[in-house]
Amino acid sequence: MASLWRAATGFTAKPEADNDGVEFWSNPERAGWLTKQGEYIKTWRRRWFVLKQGKLFWFKDSGVTRASRPRGVIPVASCLTVKGAEDILNKQYAFELSTRSDTMYFIADSEKEKEDWINSIGRSIVQHSRSVTDSEIVDYDSKR
Repeated sequence: MASLWRAATGFTAKPEADNDGVEFWSNPERAGWLTKQGEYIKTWRRRWFVLKQGKLFWFKDSGVTRASRPRGVIPVASCLTVKGAEDILNKQYAFELSTRSDTMYFIADSEKEKEDWINSIGRSIVQHSRSVTDSEIVDYDSKR
């Protein structure tokens, strides 16, 4: 059941299969501490996050090396929105990342950190989401 959920949402607990050769240990687009709500047990845990090449990885600590194994990864192309969530969670500096079927919540350490993460993830969503191809465009004005 969990694997079906992960397949449907794009979220994965087996990150090594989804790294796609991303060298998460060097030159990330953004990296830093966030507090994340657990996937199944909804407790809050502080994790080190790395955003690189359309993937948001998280780790238990900030000493990320080539040998590090992510605790999880989110392919941002599967995400629809990233936005503030302080009113939903009633927690300062909270934001959410949503797919078609799920929403993950995070808490940053400051308003600036929250805004920086939202901007970085939002930019990554735009850069890595599937583009519309010419064959998918329907031109209702053209004559057949």
